[in-house]
Amino acid sequence: MTESRPPFPPFTRETAIQKVRGAEDGWNSCNPERVSLAYTPDSSWRNRAEFVRGREQIVAFLTRKWAKEIDYRLIKELWAFTESRIAVRFAYEWHDDSGNWFRSYGNENWEFAENGLMRTRFACINDLPIKETERKYHWDRSGPRPADHPSLSELGL
Repeated sequence: MTESRPPFPPFTRETAIQKVRGAEDGWNSCNPERVSLAYTPDSSWRNRAEFVRGREQIVAFLTRKWAKEIDYRLIKELWAFTESRIAVRFAYEWHDDSGNWFRSYGNENWEFAENGLMRTRFACINDLPIKETERKYHWDRSGPRPADHPSLSELGL
């Protein structure tokens, strides 16, 4: 059985937005195995200065990431798209094991295979220390961002 993950390229604005929201919901699950299934088995990443290849390394990377980034909450927003590529901007909030809060801002460039799985991901990310009182993401961690929660643009981020 061949793996696939709709929507498939070529993307329209509507299907690109669906792909971005699906990725956001997956990452907000903080489930490395679930997230890895959205990528081709030989997917290639650059995340900050780390290079990741394949699902096994994706799971290991995300396991380390979410052990460090506690109470992780993410919002992604479509920036641009072509037939098989999508560019997003994002921001996520988290705290470390000492209770220090951060908002991490970044951009990602994605390329998809014909079956809708992501084959390439390039991420550039910067961390901004924030006070807990400056947090903007307050939805319940047990699920995805609520549909009525403000977007990055609506939050002025």
